[in-house]
Parts: sequence; structure tokens; C-alpha cells
Amino acid sequence: MNRKLRAAFFGWMACVLLALAGLSMAQTPSQEPSKTSAAASAAKVNLLDLNSATKEELQALPGIGDTYSQKIIDGRPYKMKTDLVRKKIVPQATYDKIASMVIANQTLEAPGTKAPESKVLPKPVL
Repeated sequence: MNRKLRAAFFGWMACVLLALAGLSMAQTPSQEPSKTSAAASAAKVNLLDLNSATKEELQALPGIGDTYSQKIIDGRPYKMKTDLVRKKIVPQATYDKIASMVIANQTLEAPGTKAPESKVLPKPVL
């Protein structure tokens, strides 16, 4: 009887240890996506603005050389980054390579121009 009791105890301990090992392995992948999402949000912060990037910054993008970078600068301003393809500045294949790396920020006031005045409408009398 003593031998059977020891076998049952060690069997039970083995199950508990395997269960604990499974839990620790299950927690590891859930911690990794938070690191990945942090890296992804950091990458979004570093998007290159098509409306203000220098020629050298544009040339650092994959598939963008001297000619395309100059065409991008000459085609400014851009309302959306898809304007690169719509205006036939770069081919679709090149745009697909850089789409996740660029943005077309809109400025409220271009250098040397006056911001539009807002018109305030009178309140209706009820």
C-alpha cells in the first residue's frame, strides 16, 4: 500500500509540474505582443512627411532614387500619400514598398501665405 501511495503522489506531482510549465509557456507569447505593439507605435511616430522631407530623406526610402525624389518634391503639396500614384509620380510597385513609411501631413498655413479667416455666422433669433 505504501508503494501505491508513493506512486500516486509522484504521478500527481508530475501532473502539477506539467500544468505549471504549460501556464508559464502560455504567458510568454502574451507578453511579446505588447513589445511588438510598442515597436509598431514607435514606427508610426517616425513616418516621413512627403510635404516636408528633404531629397536625402526621400532617397533613403526603398525604391526611391534621385529621379523619384525630385519628382516627389516637384509634385508637392500632397493631400494624401496616395497622390503619389494618382499623380503618376511613382509606380504602384514602388508606392507599395514605401506606403507604410510615409504620410502626407497637411499644414494649416503654407510659408508666405495667410491663413484663411474663419467666418462667424450670427446666431438665429428665435
